[in-house]
Amino acid sequence: MKRINIERNIDLAKLLKHKSYILLGPRQTGKSWLIKNIFPIAKRYNLLLREDYKKLSFDPSLIRKELKPQDKLIIIDEFQKIPELLDEVHYLIEEFGIKFLLTGSSARKLKKQSLNLLGGRALFARLHPFTFSELKQHFSLEKALNHGLIPGIYFSDQPELDLDGYISTYIQQEIASEGLVRSLPTFTRFLEIAALSNAELINFTSISSDAQIPRTTIHEYFKILEDTLIGHMLQPWQKTIHRKPIATPKFYFFDWSIPKHLQGLGKITPKNEIYGKAFETYIFHELRTFCDYNGLKDLHYWRSKNHDEVDFIINNKIAVEVKASENFKLDYLKSLKRLKDECLLKEYYLIYLGPDLNLEAEPWLKIINYKNFLNLINQKKFISFLKSV
Repeated sequence: MKRINIERNIDLAKLLKHKSYILLGPRQTGKSWLIKNIFPIAKRYNLLLREDYKKLSFDPSLIRKELKPQDKLIIIDEFQKIPELLDEVHYLIEEFGIKFLLTGSSARKLKKQSLNLLGGRALFARLHPFTFSELKQHFSLEKALNHGLIPGIYFSDQPELDLDGYISTYIQQEIASEGLVRSLPTFTRFLEIAALSNAELINFTSISSDAQIPRTTIHEYFKILEDTLIGHMLQPWQKTIHRKPIATPKFYFFDWSIPKHLQGLGKITPKNEIYGKAFETYIFHELRTFCDYNGLKDLHYWRSKNHDEVDFIINNKIAVEVKASENFKLDYLKSLKRLKDECLLKEYYLIYLGPDLNLEAEPWLKIINYKNFLNLINQKKFISFLKSV
């Protein structure tokens, strides 16, 4: 496997200057690598290591007992494995002013037990797979759509084998070992069917019928995917008045490689029927990561009851329609035009694989290559625009 150092867009050192942080992210998104590179000498406990888990689960106060004067930052990896540690962390923040960086790949146990979440003394951040702006010259759309952007897999010499291991590890360590479901075979069957629902409106009844699993259990399983950070429900934007919006969420896995592998799909090319969904999922990843890293809270999609649909609405400011094509067609603008008629948003974009275009007849619209769009939104001026009231 190639070893290439990729500078990530999340600035942990800056974040930790003022507050402790809980850094969440799916497995293998690079949390450990990032921490080792930014904080090489900080005191660190890794609860994936048997010795650290054993001693801290027996006596959480060991963190305090082992504290030294030079310890200004303490890192605890996979802290959700011992939620009781949060009481000790809370005490050390309050009494000693220690900064903590707590990392985790699941928020399930914390939510379930309603444990002490530090009373606002720590903020949340999230780490995602690689992005276009992080990879720079190492970025390949073909690679992203075929192997995903999980760091350990993107540069792998055997990505399919590694993906198989990734999914197996997720099922065993996040689901089985934590006792999140009663029947592992049933959950595994659900996971395969959920992969078919990626980038689609969620029809719980249909999925229940296909999987032969009760509808209430399907709801619970999707919640598990969200809590273990492997999936995300994209909520509908419901502010339109003249064209009544629907209220059904869409579901996306955090990385396209997961549903692709679960579906047993072969190589993804522009000739594949699935190419459009793969590209849309990739753009969703880029936009969600961009929003998380820049403190933008709102990312939605819009669909009317008359079936007009726009892929993404960012922070109630801009609409983004995604097309996996190198050729522009006027038909692509139908839903954007109908959304514009509502006069609720500031800017409208059609992003695709072709060159930037200007249509004299549609001055309100920006038709832009997806790479140029991703470069545009990462500019400080554009971020300020999205954050402005």
